[in-house]
Amino acid sequence: MKKFWFQSFTITVFVFFMLWGANQVTDLNLFQAFDSMGQALRDFELTDYAFSKIRPDPDVDQRIVLVNIANLPRRDVARQILMISQFKPRVIGFDGFFNCEGGLRDTLNCPQLLDTLGNLMLSSAIQGVPRFVLATKLLQTDSLAKFDSNDADSLEYSDPLFNDYAKHGFVTLPTDATYQEDVKLCRSIYPRRVIHGNEELAFSVQIAMQYDSGKTKKFLARGNDEELVNFKRNIEVRQLRLNSLKNDETTATNFGTLYYVVDAEEMLKGDVLPELFKDNIVMMGFLGDYVGEASWEDKFFTPLNKKVAGRANPDMFGLIVHANVVSMILDEDYIDTIADWAKYLIAFLVCLLTVALFIWIDQKLPMWFDAVSVLIQLVELLIISSFIIYAFVTWNLKLDLTVAIGVSALVGPCYDIFKSLQIEITRRLTKRRWRKETLIP
Repeated sequence: MKKFWFQSFTITVFVFFMLWGANQVTDLNLFQAFDSMGQALRDFELTDYAFSKIRPDPDVDQRIVLVNIANLPRRDVARQILMISQFKPRVIGFDGFFNCEGGLRDTLNCPQLLDTLGNLMLSSAIQGVPRFVLATKLLQTDSLAKFDSNDADSLEYSDPLFNDYAKHGFVTLPTDATYQEDVKLCRSIYPRRVIHGNEELAFSVQIAMQYDSGKTKKFLARGNDEELVNFKRNIEVRQLRLNSLKNDETTATNFGTLYYVVDAEEMLKGDVLPELFKDNIVMMGFLGDYVGEASWEDKFFTPLNKKVAGRANPDMFGLIVHANVVSMILDEDYIDTIADWAKYLIAFLVCLLTVALFIWIDQKLPMWFDAVSVLIQLVELLIISSFIIYAFVTWNLKLDLTVAIGVSALVGPCYDIFKSLQIEITRRLTKRRWRKETLIP
């Protein structure tokens, strides 16, 4: 029995070695011919299917109202804020900046400075809101950027005329995009960062803190540097089908509008219900030139996207990403994950038991080994994949079992390779021993 389990352990280690080697070869990008396939599937996760297709439709979050600012000038944004504040919301959050891009403070590069009255109107409007949250952005100084780090050591603020009268929260989201125009995939947020010794909260977390500090402190007490977003809601946006010759349209996600949304012109005309805003959270930001426009500006791919692989159109504006985080915090409906050591322990146990089963079948039913081993692998992969989705839907637990899936796929070929090597080594040792024995006088 000890020999049996020792052999199982040895083959399991060999499988992990082969998986490591395959991962190294993949990192070298030697198989460029399959790049299009890899690009389509690279960002796919099994839980995306649960996000967009399996979970029950949520209700409208009546605590949050989204107000589109489109491309309004500052004096019109000031009018919006003044009108909203009259309806007595508990918090107003603004996902945008009132500064001169690049720090070029001249009227040629920053024409907003020409509207002196508009700037004063906006500053006065912000001062009139007790809980106004203004966006900031995480930045890197040149000394930190040369290390290619994900950390940040500074913040971009709005001008003091506006910034000094508001609370702050950074809108930076974890994506692989280098530039704003790049394709951006969003799954998580940074809840907080320490900048110059001060704790800075994310924009959505700061809004939730102003609305319900108790629930927000419980969220922060989880102590995660990065939190997965429990995406549930979006607004309906019409978009052209890129692969259609007809002027056909479709929606980006399987969910309709599940936040109250007020368009820019509706807000300025006062064509709204005051009770919609009272004691609620109002989040202002860009939702297209008009609500429903197929815009790509400040838009992200999320797990709610209808196309879970090979995505063509981003499905969610940044403001709605932040709204989903606020909803998640206030609902205390988080997504949990398992530790890295647990991922590898599960993968090791799965591999060890599979190898042990293969050895037993090879010894007891050698004629059926090839067929049965392939069937076992297929069933195993199906069980693991199904359990990942089940755990997510049932317990909000995101199981990263990528390593377990990898070893399950490799255990069959690796077992055959190891067995062939073992037979060849045994044959050579036997042959060498025989030669020595025949040469002895």
